[in-house]
Amino acid sequence: MKIFCIGRNYAEHAKELNNELPENPVVFMKPTTALLKDGQAFYYPDFTNDLHYEGEIVLRIGKNGKKIQEKFANKYIDAFTIGFDLTARDIQNDLKSKGLPWELAKGFDGSAIIGNFIKINENINLSELKFSILKNDVTVQMGNAADMIFSFERVISFVSQYFTLQQGDLIFTGTPKGVGALAIGDVLNGFYDGEKLVSVEIK
Repeated sequence: MKIFCIGRNYAEHAKELNNELPENPVVFMKPTTALLKDGQAFYYPDFTNDLHYEGEIVLRIGKNGKKIQEKFANKYIDAFTIGFDLTARDIQNDLKSKGLPWELAKGFDGSAIIGNFIKINENINLSELKFSILKNDVTVQMGNAADMIFSFERVISFVSQYFTLQQGDLIFTGTPKGVGALAIGDVLNGFYDGEKLVSVEIK
């Protein structure tokens, strides 16, 4: 299983971090040890003083594919959920300033949090999936797939030009504006259509 992540996929989020809008999807990866699921708690790591949440729609790939055409890409999505791409922002800013890769800031243990998956069916409009993120019962992020710079289909097609997608692979599709810092004791919840799909406590 591979974990792909798309950076800067919402214009307002790119602006809040003073990043330029990309011409193509910004792709990075997390190792499988980054995966955190089933409501497990996340323990604040000692290597950062500025841990941030980024709520996202996470796609699950349902069949193998390579060099997928955009018009067929939605056939490769098996299910989706809400997840959190945790980021050590202080480390990321330092690495970016030096032109270095982001793995230390993005790929650490437990940094890819996922919730319960919803299987794709004919009643789900993938192009307008809406979600909300609450921190300590206060809404901090609201997202809509329609606001993405690169659609699910574009992302899948682009990634598959470089990597063979395999059944069970995950794609974190980017975060809307409203990212922010976390502290020990915080609780994050992610909702789709009024249903809570993911919850994590920071310890």
